[in-house]
Amino acid sequence: MGWGWDWYPKARPRRPADGIKAQTQRGQFGKSWWASKWIDALERLVDPGRLSRGRSYARSGQVLNLDIKPGRVDSRVQGSMPKPYKVEIEIKPLSPKDWERVADAMAKQAIFAAKLLAGEMPQNIEEAFAAAKVNLFPVAHDDLETECSCPDYSNPCKHIAAVYYLLGEQFDADPFLLFRLRGKSKDEIIAMLRARRTAAEPETQSVKETKRPSRAPVEPVIPLEQCLDQFWAATDNLEDLAVKLEAPSVDAIPIKRLGAPGFWRDSKVDFIALFARAYKALTKASLDTALGSQSKK
Repeated sequence: MGWGWDWYPKARPRRPADGIKAQTQRGQFGKSWWASKWIDALERLVDPGRLSRGRSYARSGQVLNLDIKPGRVDSRVQGSMPKPYKVEIEIKPLSPKDWERVADAMAKQAIFAAKLLAGEMPQNIEEAFAAAKVNLFPVAHDDLETECSCPDYSNPCKHIAAVYYLLGEQFDADPFLLFRLRGKSKDEIIAMLRARRTAAEPETQSVKETKRPSRAPVEPVIPLEQCLDQFWAATDNLEDLAVKLEAPSVDAIPIKRLGAPGFWRDSKVDFIALFARAYKALTKASLDTALGSQSKK
């Protein structure tokens, strides 16, 4: 039996005891739309064979660490050799001027600030980046610079792919990590949005103050026992009071803002997803009770 020059024994990777195992053990990586977009960018840049091995590495815990910094991710991935390979992924941060334009575009829509404060990535957030003529997600080879110390001639290799898949899961849990890679932390983005909203408030307040009377008239206080027959009657100034019952634009804001509590130990159940469904069901039941058939329209 002859052997070809390109034959070599396939070495199996060593299984580390303290690796980071992907939560996605089957099916597609990336539960949220923004994590899926990140994974889609990878799958356009890497050949299918290395993608398959990268998913296997991510699921079996071959990635030892993820060090996420603005514009860069450093990691170590255990392969078949005793010494783990070093992986570097760089994505160019946006310039300060680009971020100012992005923040201007985001501030124009109040729903952006509401969802970001609740820990959600707005579905149309890319519109704000498009307005600044920049991309939030990688779209071409030039948007990413990757390097691995392994001997594989292909770049990105399976070790880089494994790190990239785990990053997608990190983005599922915290979408602000994607912004951090682009150069801004969660606190910085929220501060930029609040500053723009605050700057727009004084003019509105001054208009209201010009219409407000200098001093409200003092109404006489009538003893309760003298007006029991009118106790449940609405006064004239309540005619303009409008009450609107509707579902909130963002479900489960307290849960998404604060995250899972320290006592939660069930790794198989996503606390935030579980209680988001509970909030949604409670909202629907409350509206059905209050409005009847109108809430189903």
